[in-house]
Amino acid sequence: MCVLTAGILLALTACSGGGNDDATTPAAGSESSAAGGSETTEVKMGVLPIVPSAALQLGVDKGIFKEHGFDVSLETGQGGAALLPAVVSGQMQFAISNPLSLMLAQDQGLDVRMVTGYSHALKEGDDITSVWAKPDSGIESPADLAGKTVAVNNLKTQGEVTIREVVKKAGGDPDSINFVELGFPDMPAALNAGNIDAAWVPEPFQTVFKDAGDTRVTYNYQETMPGVPTMSVFTSGKLAQQDPELVDNFAAAVDDVTAYAQEHPDEVRQTLTTFLDMKPELAQKVLIEDFRGQMDRDALQTLADLALQDGILKKKVAMDTFVPKS
Repeated sequence: MCVLTAGILLALTACSGGGNDDATTPAAGSESSAAGGSETTEVKMGVLPIVPSAALQLGVDKGIFKEHGFDVSLETGQGGAALLPAVVSGQMQFAISNPLSLMLAQDQGLDVRMVTGYSHALKEGDDITSVWAKPDSGIESPADLAGKTVAVNNLKTQGEVTIREVVKKAGGDPDSINFVELGFPDMPAALNAGNIDAAWVPEPFQTVFKDAGDTRVTYNYQETMPGVPTMSVFTSGKLAQQDPELVDNFAAAVDDVTAYAQEHPDEVRQTLTTFLDMKPELAQKVLIEDFRGQMDRDALQTLADLALQDGILKKKVAMDTFVPKS
């Protein structure tokens, strides 16, 4: 698996050393659309170094993508927003991103299209993403985050919007929070060093914080929009227009991958030991997201409305056109 930093992605330099002249056309020597044929279409897909991405690696390992006619290579970036230019430029044909990053991209005029859903927060019990602070920091509830420095992996995305909302609900001033951008793997060290007051993380990092004895401040997703989609699959508008059959076939492949992952969480955990080089004991403890293609439109609408309220989005999102028809 190839690793792409945000800087490389923003420079639009392919990890493989170059792109096709027609950037959104599938790799040379493959069929222009894939389903049911003996040939496979080479596809590059951007993923993040977090637990839910392991389901895609599992799909590769189990041959699910091959069954749909795709030879998929996964390339890793540090945030969904950073993967956007790689997809728009055609370096990658598909990637995963949190839905708000896609809303913001469209709001700013980028031609990206959601293809299908992927992973979702848990509606009850322990959730898959949360905010953590040191036990001696005095930060014990969302209201305590007011005036503090909080790390998120990307600014103006779902972490920031939902943290602002839980702080507001708790009576704090969300505008007083100093959000800083930091990669998830760097957050534990930054919190321990006192460079940040709190960190918003998914798995496996929330289990790392828990095992270290740190304080969970809030399940910000559950407290604002339970079950909200955390990741979805997207492509460029150009590819969607040039080869809608390929895009539809890839969506079907991803839906089969998520269905398999949902039914086989132990295999997802096993994949984590190689995909993220995770210790087996940690892989057994992390929470696994809800994998499915169908998305909760009400939760997405709440997310979009909050982002509009916070000034992150300039235009109201029409869910009928934003979410693919199932």
